[in-house]
Formats: sequence, structure tokens, C-alpha cells
Amino acid sequence: MRVHSNAALVDRLKALKVRDVYGRQQPEILYVRRKMTAWLRRGEFTDVSKHTVDRLMRLEGMNGLVRGRKPRTSASTGKDSPRALDLLKRNFSAPRPNHSWVTDFTYVPTWGGFVYVAFAIDVYSRAIVGWHASTVKDTPFVEVCLDMALWRRDNAGHAVRPGLIHHSD
Repeated sequence: MRVHSNAALVDRLKALKVRDVYGRQQPEILYVRRKMTAWLRRGEFTDVSKHTVDRLMRLEGMNGLVRGRKPRTSASTGKDSPRALDLLKRNFSAPRPNHSWVTDFTYVPTWGGFVYVAFAIDVYSRAIVGWHASTVKDTPFVEVCLDMALWRRDNAGHAVRPGLIHHSD
């Protein structure tokens, strides 16, 4: 049996939105759900469920202040940004080695920060023909990967002919 009704809890949450005579909100308005639940339990709502607080805060449009980093992505352009033409037309097969390469890079979180890894894959053999790791994500980082791929293919006796298709998302 509930000691307090949802209406009493909603009234308490709505009271947090009321500004004082100086136009300031109460600091508790910035609480996220977990902290709000703990705060309410210290007061008059000792048996309130975290799920009830979560549901009622969502209904009231209260999110709290979430600190921290934003999600890190490797894509710096938006969905509608102009992109290079897709010369492979999403057909990831090749008639011969060194006909088309696919490149990409990703990041790996480490204790010292992020390490970025770029790689080039020959579509025909599915072999990684070039790679490079760096702590900086810039143009030379990707160029070194491509230079390595060209050097390795040349030294292996499979020189890259003009007309190689390079695909990168």
C-alpha cells in the first residue's frame, strides 16, 4: 500500500520548477533521476520507488543536468553533407587484386587517451594491405596508411596500376 499518492509526488516535483523572487530555480531541479530519488527519500517520500520517480519525471519533462563528455564519433559531417560518389555502388567484389581498396579508420580507447587506427583492405583478397595508428586524427594519418599500402603491394610484386578505385565512408 502506498503511503503517498502519485499526485503528492507530482506536486513536489512541480514545486521545484517554481522560481524564487530573484528568478532562480531550486538547485534540485538539476538532479537526474537517481539523485532525485535519493533526495525525495531523505525527505517526506521515504518509500518512493526509483521507477515511480523516473516515470513521473519523464511525464513532467524533467531530465536533470547530465555532465560529462558527449559521445565521441569519427564522423564530423552531418547526414546531409555532400559526399564523394560511390564508385563501387556498394558492390564489394573485385575481378582482380588491386582493382579496388576499401579504407576506414576507427578509434581505440586506452588508458592514455584515444588511438586512431586507419586501414586499407584489398576488396579482391580481403587482405589488409596498409595500416597506421596515431594519436591525432588528421589527413597525414590516413595518407600514411595509403602510402604503406602502395609500398607493400609494390614490394610484394603486385604493383598498383592506374585506375585503382579507392572507397571510403
